[in-house]
Amino acid sequence: MQIEPIGNRQSAIGNPLIECVPNFSEGRKPEVITQIAASIESVAGAIVLNKHIDRDHNRSVITFVGSPGVIVEAAVRAVRSAAELIDLRQHAGEHPRIGATDVFPFVPFEGATMDECVSLAHLAGERIANELGIPVFFYEYAAIKQERRNLETVRRGGLKGLRERMANEELWKPDVGQNHLHETAGACVVGARQFLIAYNITLTTDDVLIAQRISKRIRASDGGLPFLKALGMKLHTKNTAQVSMNLIDFEKTSIDDAFQAVKREAENEGVKILKSEIVGLVPRTALDESAEYFQTIENFTEQTILENRIAYCFSCL
Repeated sequence: MQIEPIGNRQSAIGNPLIECVPNFSEGRKPEVITQIAASIESVAGAIVLNKHIDRDHNRSVITFVGSPGVIVEAAVRAVRSAAELIDLRQHAGEHPRIGATDVFPFVPFEGATMDECVSLAHLAGERIANELGIPVFFYEYAAIKQERRNLETVRRGGLKGLRERMANEELWKPDVGQNHLHETAGACVVGARQFLIAYNITLTTDDVLIAQRISKRIRASDGGLPFLKALGMKLHTKNTAQVSMNLIDFEKTSIDDAFQAVKREAENEGVKILKSEIVGLVPRTALDESAEYFQTIENFTEQTILENRIAYCFSCL
């Protein structure tokens, strides 16, 4: 497919272009994610590129883009819709979470800078806290307190752990908003970051302890691959175990690097890789179609490539 440079299509929604990849704590009611996506696109100029719904994680990721002039309004509408439709008191799933809208990153894309994304994240966070009554913590480049720069630090202990820290530790008052969790929507972590690839590998075992051991050995925080985060999870609907990963700098640690590390550790555990998946969209430069991992990716299409998806969506305007 011949891709026209994205900049040639900018007049439809403006320039620069910001990408948002919010994660919502709902993966078993597709109609809820459809309604949240509709709330995003109710803002003229905000374009939803992709919806990824995961039943086992009970989590969904929506990828959308827009100009700085519309992206904050779209973000606030998305969080408002999630707060109305998702009740964390009724939520259970494999993925760690602290909010109905669990994390909301702003990512610089066409013509945008990280500084712009930090400003937009702060503006969105203030509106989420003030208009919706949901406490907000800022992370990554938008972090106000460096102790909160890493997302996993904010989510440590899940909703219960965050509630206890907010009640007992001065350091853990939210950056914006009330010092207690929203009754049904919890809290929201808002930030600015570089492009991230979410990549999961399913193993030929249902033993979650194996996936957890592999994750611990390969992730950066425990001395494994740099710029790699990993968790071991059980996929109950498929009766398998999964290594769920985030590649936060795919130029330093590639998809193939992650795949080979999991393969090596899986063989040491006496199991194999069954299949893999990309969550959301991936830049063309991050893919190597000749690599071994590429043949294992489930449900991969040309529309999984970020540039292709944007070109297609812009052509429909």
